[in-house]
Amino acid sequence: QVQLVESGGGSVQAGGSLRLSCRISGYTYRPNCMGWFRQAPGKERDRVATIDILGNTGYADSVKGRFTIAQDNAKNTLYLQMNSLKPEDTAMYYCAAEPSSCYSISWSYWGQGTQVTVSS
Repeated sequence: QVQLVESGGGSVQAGGSLRLSCRISGYTYRPNCMGWFRQAPGKERDRVATIDILGNTGYADSVKGRFTIAQDNAKNTLYLQMNSLKPEDTAMYYCAAEPSSCYSISWSYWGQGTQVTVSS
């Protein structure tokens, strides 16, 4: 069974940085796409960044130029480097994996989430 475990969340002041990590295990075939999503209180869960098995990346407009998604295949780990953080980045961040495609509407596997809080 595929398992995703996030780490690296925390509290930071505006302008600061955090790096989230997500370790994936239990898969037979590596998912074609992995990504980070976030959900703020009272809001829908939004896609933040994705990376496919070839290393192609995609970002939400709100994080372009500030966040970087990367994967270390040897360590089975996905990262999200977040720089120049803003209070509006405050949310629960989720790691997700999808066997089929980064364009999938419904993703198959999710982590438990890690909280990121940015104070002004």
